[in-house]
Amino acid sequence: MASDKKVFAGPRIRRLRRERGLTQARMAADLGISASYLNLIERDQRPVSVQVLLKLADVYDVELRTLGGDEEAQALTTLREVFSDPLFRDAGLTTQDLREIAAASPAAADAISNLYRAYQESTVSGSMLAERLADRDLSEGTEAPGLPLEEVRDFINSRNNHFPELDDAAERLYAKAGIGSDEPYVALRTALRDLHGVSTRIAPADLMPHELRRYDRHRQTIFLSELLDQPGRSFQLAYQLGYFEQSRTMEDIVEASGLESDEAQRLCRVALANYFAAALLMPYSAFQKTAEATRYDIRLLGRRFGTSFEQVCHRLTTLQRPGARGIPFFLIRVDNAGNVSKRFSAAGFHFARFGGTCPRWNVHDAFRVPGEVYTQVVQMEDGTRYFSIARTVSRAGSGIGVPGDQYVVGLGCEIAHARKIVYSQGYDLDDERGAMPIGVNCRLCERLDCSQRAFPPLKHRLTVEDHVRGVSPFGVPVKAV
Repeated sequence: MASDKKVFAGPRIRRLRRERGLTQARMAADLGISASYLNLIERDQRPVSVQVLLKLADVYDVELRTLGGDEEAQALTTLREVFSDPLFRDAGLTTQDLREIAAASPAAADAISNLYRAYQESTVSGSMLAERLADRDLSEGTEAPGLPLEEVRDFINSRNNHFPELDDAAERLYAKAGIGSDEPYVALRTALRDLHGVSTRIAPADLMPHELRRYDRHRQTIFLSELLDQPGRSFQLAYQLGYFEQSRTMEDIVEASGLESDEAQRLCRVALANYFAAALLMPYSAFQKTAEATRYDIRLLGRRFGTSFEQVCHRLTTLQRPGARGIPFFLIRVDNAGNVSKRFSAAGFHFARFGGTCPRWNVHDAFRVPGEVYTQVVQMEDGTRYFSIARTVSRAGSGIGVPGDQYVVGLGCEIAHARKIVYSQGYDLDDERGAMPIGVNCRLCERLDCSQRAFPPLKHRLTVEDHVRGVSPFGVPVKAV
């Protein structure tokens, strides 16, 4: 992105002013500019100068990247995804209409998304009810499953995947238990025994065929499956220690989250315990400094802290402490069928809520050579470029004849941060022509020259000729809906 590119942030500055309950005159005085100039900025008739941006960040304690449009871009992606549903085909809303809604109020976009999710949930419930009635197998009191996982993901993303109270507690426990002075597994096992009177035993796979960890309260013993590797064993002990040490803190976070269903609250507790486990194995200050010193070498960080590739990647997305921030990474985990089982976006990367990913993105290529690190520069439809890293990771299986689960973890950041990462060596990061054009997913992408579409773009009508074969197998889009 050119350094002299003009920044128009009128709706975001107007929203910031209204959230603080300020008049234009008061904000203008705070920023040292005239009220008429601020009025022009808010109406996008004047760009925001660097001096005004810096003053905004200083006076109102906001991050500059929050004024860069990430929130609106994600809101626009959400709106495009919702309104691509055939239900809204005759609504007549253009991309510009959706862009104006996103700019005026990302919160309104979230509300529309929540309403759409409730509609989907009710549709699924109705379908399941009809099927059960048809089968005459409707059991009394059975509840149809909703989408609590999406609620928890939204909550975690609203916190930028950063929970400082858990980070601070983990650093204190890390020092108290002496976890950094020995192999993490040994130190954690000792801490559980000395602090809570809980012993640890490794159990044969045939005794725990469907479990990796089980805590027996009566015997005060944690049983770990022998199928877990050493980083996995350490993580499971750190997870259980987090429940013993920080259950009250985690419960406070859950209560403040606004999550209503019991299932969503339970999922949130598990997510927070996982967060604490990672923070205990990779304490914030030490991990953030080491990450910068090693240029975010994921394998080396794993060796240094005794953690796995996926654990390191996940931890890198949480480094958002004021005054000691790491690179704002996004993360995705997919299986070989394209299902997304984990996603976090501290970098403003546009993930689809209700679908898969773009086939041009090389997270899918990583399945070809397990263990190899794949790198790529990608460019979204709005012109934003990202640098991404992808590699397979495996989970413990159930023994002979039952292979372990295999996923690909994708980690990335905006191109402006890529030079800080060791994996970007050899790339000309200033050359936009080297970026792979991708979209959010086929349903939402409006790139009309893509040969890898799974189905046509919903925002365009198609013309299909009997004797003409275009780049796309779906014909040539001729007119926007």
